[in-house]
Amino acid sequence: MRSEELESTASNLAELTFRLLASCHEKEERLAKNHGLTQAEFRCLRLIQAGENINNREIAERMKLSASRLTRIIDGLVEKGYVMREIEPTDRRNMRVYLSNKGVDFTERLNGDYLNIHKEILGDIDIMQHKPLISAMTHLLSALEKWIAKS
Repeated sequence: MRSEELESTASNLAELTFRLLASCHEKEERLAKNHGLTQAEFRCLRLIQAGENINNREIAERMKLSASRLTRIIDGLVEKGYVMREIEPTDRRNMRVYLSNKGVDFTERLNGDYLNIHKEILGDIDIMQHKPLISAMTHLLSALEKWIAKS
């Protein structure tokens, strides 16, 4: 690829990923609000699977948040009855977090709505472009993760 071509492609990719990220944040924010959640609570619930008993540090790492910020998010989810937490017996500074029965039902609905949004989005894209789109996005994600790992 010529230098000018690479420059132009990189510029287009930079603009598209910037706009895509902003649109994805808007999509998550709307869905969260429709379900009475903050965007951070939505993202946290998406990370906790039904039947999973997860350490708060692991959630903080996955979400790239400080422990204190995560505690506030977990507090909100506990208050809403979606998650339960217990002090970890081996290290009292940590807690184990898991979905309550109400949380399991709620996240099933939430995840269903999230999937439906993506079905609706795909409905605006020619069906012949679905596989190439997923393939291109998979390659882009892989390259991005490789770039992040180098840092």
